[in-house]
Amino acid sequence: MDKDLFSIIRQGMELEEINISDYSPLTLAYIGDSIYEIIIRTVIVDEANRQVNKIHKKVSNLVKAPTQAKMIYYIMDDLTDDELKIYKRGRNAKAVTRAKNASMSDYRTATGFEALMGWLYLTKQSDRMMELIKKCLVSFHE
Repeated sequence: MDKDLFSIIRQGMELEEINISDYSPLTLAYIGDSIYEIIIRTVIVDEANRQVNKIHKKVSNLVKAPTQAKMIYYIMDDLTDDELKIYKRGRNAKAVTRAKNASMSDYRTATGFEALMGWLYLTKQSDRMMELIKKCLVSFHE
């Protein structure tokens, strides 16, 4: 059995193969937002058994658009050409709405970050996704 979560889900739910190049940057951001949040929730829950409202507050701080915008800037120099291209596609996508409590600039930048996470997840590059997220998290604890 493949250790990549996407492969496990695809096989277990008997989903068809996908052509990742057919996906819009906003679709990549949609799944990227979810996978990033589950990773952050896992990390925060692993830190300590605490009240759920305290967990939620800490997670919310790390998944909000302004934080994601700071994170992508922190790892920008580490991105490959393909990763940078995906980030830019997500950042430049024309979203109809924006997150509350975020500037349009932060929202678009965060959408690029989420698109990158979604692309890494759907292309079975979980190790790379974890490497980048870990570097982001370390930057916030410095």
